[in-house]
Amino acid sequence: MKCHHCDKQATVHLTQILNGQMHKMDLCEGCAQAKGVTNPENLSIGNLMDKAGIDTDTPNASMTCESCGTSHQDFKKGGRLGCEACYHVFRPILDPLLDGMHAGTKHLGKIPAGSESRVKFERSLSEIKSELQFAIEEEDFEKAAQLRDLLKELEKEASA
Repeated sequence: MKCHHCDKQATVHLTQILNGQMHKMDLCEGCAQAKGVTNPENLSIGNLMDKAGIDTDTPNASMTCESCGTSHQDFKKGGRLGCEACYHVFRPILDPLLDGMHAGTKHLGKIPAGSESRVKFERSLSEIKSELQFAIEEEDFEKAAQLRDLLKELEKEASA
């Protein structure tokens, strides 16, 4: 792929969504540096919040996660959340920010392997399979059919 501004090989690929429309730009390293794209200072969460028009001098500025101690200023400066609870604490800041970047703010994909949610899900599937086997052995076919349908539904959701 060639650079959008010159004929060199593009190594930096940008995607921006403005007013619901996607705009792509491919740049070589030189053009990317000239435009300030490779400068990490320009890619901070704070700058993204400022560009998105998110007011950072509100009561949100005093937010602190009770689980890990990450403060609003830590999040704004480093651009990283400390733990799972941070997503709930900083929701008023994250939702408007993510709205401009993604089609939605709710994750609808697969459950990541090794996550606590995945472990609970797999344990739940295992328990249902055991119940199903017991129902079959007891010849309680009505309950077995219900459990079979529940298993199919859960497995379908997990692979969606």
